Amino acid sequence: MNNLVDRTSCFPLGIRCLRFELYSSLSSVFSLPNVDARLKSLCEPPDSNFVEAVTVFDQAINSSCLPSAWACNTLIEFLVKLKKHELVFSVYLKMTRVGILPSFRSLSGLVDCFVHSYKPQLAFGVLGLLLKRGFTVSVYIMNLILKGLCKNGDVLRAIDLFTKMKGNYVFPDVVSYNILVSGLCKEKQFDDAVKLLVEMKDGGCDPNSITYTTLMDGLCRDGRVEKAFSLFEEMKSKGLEVDVVAYGVLIGGFCNKNCFDSAKALFDEMLEKDILPNGFIFSCLINCLCKLGQWNEASAMLHVMTNRGILLDCYTYTGLIDGLCKDGRTRKALDLFYLMLEQRVEPTTVTYNIIIDGLCKEGYVGDALKLLEIMMDKGKEQDVISYNTLLRQLHNHKKVDDVIELMGSLLKDGSDPKPDSITFTSIIQGLCKEGRLDEAIVLYDTMNSRGIQGNMFTFNILIAECLKAGTIDQAMKMWKHLHESGFTPNSNTYSAFIGGFCKLHILNVAKGFFIRMRVSGHDPKLVDYNTLMASLRNESSIDQARQLFEQLKNSNCGPDVISFSIMIDCNLKAGGIQSAKELLKEMIQMGVKPDANTYTIMINRLSKLGLLDEAKSAFDSMIASGFMPNVYACDSLLKGFGSKGEEKEIINLLHLMADKGVVLDSTITDTILSCIYHNQVDPDALPTFRQDLSEGTAISCRELLTKVKASKPEIKSHAS
Repeated sequence: MNNLVDRTSCFPLGIRCLRFELYSSLSSVFSLPNVDARLKSLCEPPDSNFVEAVTVFDQAINSSCLPSAWACNTLIEFLVKLKKHELVFSVYLKMTRVGILPSFRSLSGLVDCFVHSYKPQLAFGVLGLLLKRGFTVSVYIMNLILKGLCKNGDVLRAIDLFTKMKGNYVFPDVVSYNILVSGLCKEKQFDDAVKLLVEMKDGGCDPNSITYTTLMDGLCRDGRVEKAFSLFEEMKSKGLEVDVVAYGVLIGGFCNKNCFDSAKALFDEMLEKDILPNGFIFSCLINCLCKLGQWNEASAMLHVMTNRGILLDCYTYTGLIDGLCKDGRTRKALDLFYLMLEQRVEPTTVTYNIIIDGLCKEGYVGDALKLLEIMMDKGKEQDVISYNTLLRQLHNHKKVDDVIELMGSLLKDGSDPKPDSITFTSIIQGLCKEGRLDEAIVLYDTMNSRGIQGNMFTFNILIAECLKAGTIDQAMKMWKHLHESGFTPNSNTYSAFIGGFCKLHILNVAKGFFIRMRVSGHDPKLVDYNTLMASLRNESSIDQARQLFEQLKNSNCGPDVISFSIMIDCNLKAGGIQSAKELLKEMIQMGVKPDANTYTIMINRLSKLGLLDEAKSAFDSMIASGFMPNVYACDSLLKGFGSKGEEKEIINLLHLMADKGVVLDSTITDTILSCIYHNQVDPDALPTFRQDLSEGTAISCRELLTKVKASKPEIKSHAS
C-alpha cells in the first residue's frame, strides 16, 4: 500500500501542496444560507443548471461568503453525473484552495473524471489522498482505476494494481475480473485472460454472463471458436443466462470460419429457447452463405429476416454485395445495390468500392462510372480507391483515352480525392503498355511537381520502357532520380537494365549492371542469366557464355530448359557437337526436359553442319515427345535434305508436314520450291498443304506453284 501512497507524486503540484487538515478557524467562516440553497436548487431537478451552478460557486468563492462543504461536494457530485470532467477538477481545486475539504464521494468522483478523461495516472494521486484522509479504499474505487488503465491500453499496470490491492485487503469482485478480462482480450492476451478466469473461480468469485461472453468474444476474434464454444457450454452448465449477445458472439465466430452448420445449429437452438435473433446474427449467417456460394439458402435466410421485421442494415447489404461480386455475379449485386438505395439504406464508401471493383473486373466499366457519378451526386466522399480501381480496369480494357480524361478530373485544382502514387503509377504503366512513353514521362513529372513520390515499381516501369524505346539518357535520368529520392535499386531494377541493354546490343553495359547487381547483394534471377547468355551467344562470346552458365549452375536458381537450350546452341554454333550432346545428357539427368525450342535449335544447327542423320533423329525425338514441328525446324531439315539430294526424305518430310498441319509461310514455300526444282521432284507425288489454317483452305503443291509464279518472278524459271 505504501507504493500506492508514493504515487501521489504524479498528482498535480497544486493538489499536492493543498492543506488537507481542517482549518481551526473554519467554524468562524460565514456561509450564507441563500448560497447553499441556491446551489442545491441548481443541482437538483427541475431547476438543474450546471452553468449557473458553477457561476454561483465561483462568485461565492471570490467573495467573503463561502459556500458550505456540503454545498461544494453536492456540486461536484452533480458535475460528475453530467461527466463535466474539467469543471469537476476546477471546482475541486477552488474549494480545496480555500480549505474546504472534499468528501469521500467527491474524491471518488474525481477518480471517475480522471479515468474518463484518459488520465488514469492522476487517479493514483487521488487514491493517495483517500488513504491520507483515512478513508477506506473500496473495490468501487479500485474498479474505476482498473477501467481507466485498461481503456488506456495499460493492462499490465492494471494487473499490478489488482495484485497489490488484493495484498492490502481490497478484494476484487466480479466487476474487477470482468474489467481485466476485457482489457487482456483487447490486448490479444487471450491465454492470460483464460488463466484469470480459472483464478477467479479458484478464488471463490463466480464468473457471470459478462465474464464468459467477453472471453468468448475475444477467443472468437482470435479464431479459437472451439475454445469459445467450450466456455459457452460451461456457461450453460452453471445455469447462467445465455442471451442473444452470447449466441451472437459464437455464431459470428463460426461464420467467420465458414462453419455454417455449427452456426446454424446455434441459431436453431436460439429459436427453440424463444431468444429472438438480431440483425447482427442474420447478417453473419447470410454473409457466410454468400461466401460459401449458397445463394438460395442466403435468399431464404434473408426472407426469414425480413418476415421478422428486421431490416437489412448497410453491413448486411455490403456483405451480400461483396459475396456476389466475388462469385462473379456482379449484375445481381448491382440489382441489390439499387434495392438498397430504394429502401433508403445509405451505402458507405466501402460498399461503392466493392461493387465498382466487381463491375470493372467483369468488364462493366460503364456501370462502374455511373456508380461514381451517383457517389458524386449524393455528395458521398469518394476515396482514391474508387478511382484507382476504375483506372486499373480502364487500362485492362485498353481505354487509355478514358483514363487520361478521368485523370484530368482528378488533377483539377481543388478536386477531391487527390490522386496518390498508386493512381499515377497505374496510369504510367498503362501508357507504357500502349507505347505512349512521352505521355508517361510528362505524367511522372506532374507527379513529382505535386510532391507525390513514386515507388520502385514506378521507376522500374519507366526504366524498362525507356530502354525499350532506346532512350538511354532518359533511363539513366530515372536511375539518378531513383537514388536522389532515397530509394535503393532492387533486383527488378537491375533486370530492367540488363534486359534493356542486351536488346540494344550494348553488352558491356549490360554486363556491368549484372556485376553491380551481385555486388549490391541482389542475386540475379534466372531470366537475367538467360538474357545475358543469349546475348553473349549472339555475339559469339562463347567462352563468356560458358562461364556464366557455370555460375548459374552454382546459383540458387539453377538452369532451366531455356538455359540449356542457349548453351546447346552455343556449343553447336562453335562446332562443339560432343559438348552439345553432353549438355543434352546433363539436362535430362537433372530432370529438365527438352522443349520444342531445344529440338528446333539442334535440328537447325545439325542440318547446317551436314549431320542430317542426327538432325533427323532430333526431329523424330521432337515428334515422339509430343511437340508439333514448327516451320523453322522443317525448313532447316528440308534445306539439309535438298543440299544432299535426298529426294525420298524430302517427299516423306513434306507428307509428314501435311499430316501435322504445318502452316506454310513465305520462307518455307521458297525452300519447298527450291527442293522440287533442284531435286526434280514430281509435284504429283507431293501432299496437299494448308496455306492458312484460319481460312481452312487446302491447296495442292502444283496449285501452290501456280500461285507463287505470279507473285515471285524470281522462281518462274524454277517452276518452268
